[in-house]
Amino acid sequence: MSGIAKVLLELGYRVSGSDLHTSEATERLNQSGAQVFIGHKAENVQEGVDTVVISSAIPEKNTEIQRAKKLNIPVIQRAEMLSKLMEKQKAICIAGAHGKTTTTSMIASVLEKNNFDPTIVVGGELNDIGGNAKLGRGEYLVAEADESDGSFLKLKPWSTVITNIENDHLDHYGSMDKIIDAFKDFVNLGSPEGFTVLCVDNFFVRQLLEHVPGKLITYGLKEKAHYMAKNIIHHGLGTRAEVYYKEELLGFLELKVPGKHNIINALAAIAVGRELGLTFQEIVEVLKDFQGAQRRFQVLGTVNNILVVDDYAHHPTEIKATLEAARNSHSGRIVVVFQPHRYTRTKFLAEEFAQSFNEADLLILDDIYAAGEKPIPGVSVQNIMDNLPDTVNAKYIKGREAIVEYLLTIVKPGDLVLTLGAGDVWKAGVELLEVISQQENLKASV
Repeated sequence: MSGIAKVLLELGYRVSGSDLHTSEATERLNQSGAQVFIGHKAENVQEGVDTVVISSAIPEKNTEIQRAKKLNIPVIQRAEMLSKLMEKQKAICIAGAHGKTTTTSMIASVLEKNNFDPTIVVGGELNDIGGNAKLGRGEYLVAEADESDGSFLKLKPWSTVITNIENDHLDHYGSMDKIIDAFKDFVNLGSPEGFTVLCVDNFFVRQLLEHVPGKLITYGLKEKAHYMAKNIIHHGLGTRAEVYYKEELLGFLELKVPGKHNIINALAAIAVGRELGLTFQEIVEVLKDFQGAQRRFQVLGTVNNILVVDDYAHHPTEIKATLEAARNSHSGRIVVVFQPHRYTRTKFLAEEFAQSFNEADLLILDDIYAAGEKPIPGVSVQNIMDNLPDTVNAKYIKGREAIVEYLLTIVKPGDLVLTLGAGDVWKAGVELLEVISQQENLKASV
């Protein structure tokens, strides 16, 4: 939402909006000329507003939506507004259960650094552009497409990239077949003059192969694909691999971000970049300096040789990939703090979550972050606890303050503390660093 607001401001529109709390995003929008209200109130929607744009998290009964309807102001979804922005540029839309923010960020960085001047709208904060959006005057628009509520079917992509498909958002779709059908429909929205880039490592993505409107490009590690990475080497927080196109070696890819999953994300960026006329070398020169997106294995800091990292991972597959990256990049103990995201996701995936933490030396579970959902009777973090293997050393602690207090008693030099989840669990890592820093400063002054 904040990304679209930023682009609209740069296009010269007057923009106002509401959020429940202040944040870096709201502050940036204020500084850019938007009027941001904290809290949802009917009076925030004033006469003279042409359109109200809402995210999928806003319920129909919201007081601002009701006010807009009373004033006969059109209310549209985020995807509908993003679709309007796509009318003047060729939109490259990246969708998938996991990796879409990083993949979108990599593609955006490759085009930005090679002077394509694209419009960019990303779901997370992209370090390379200092935010989550920018208005470009070039031929292309690069956007992250959110499949969670099906609204990505309202977009107007010229070309599409699908990173993977999984059993997430079952509360909306109801079944895996309906999720796959939605992605088939999304791919078919692409132009016959464009291209479709598919990660064929994923079983469900392979079911899209017969539904591509334009040129098909595939990538992956396991399945035979146009673009493949081999001989992956992990070194500290970086990764290296050989990249092949149709089994011919193109060269070497170096990343400053860890994990096999980021090599896969980079293959998508290489595929898109080459399709748009860039050389392999022009692409990997950008990717070797790619700093990642915020909340994607983001190093929050190091104090007393205790490394604190945060990651947005909130699905079992994402957690496994993040922990694998952590294990490959860190030789010491890994202490995980996980905050489940949404009651519905916990209900559907509790058993899968429980099998995701095998690489953790210690797992701390916090309460579920509701993200606007109402509690579901019988659904709690205990559903995950009850299914954990005996080999996982786990502990339930309620609330950030208690979690930080406990961490202070058990962390030691050489540890990696990893906060995981799409809620506000990252704050525990920030507070832990602050307290340890204060303790170290006191020691130094004595």
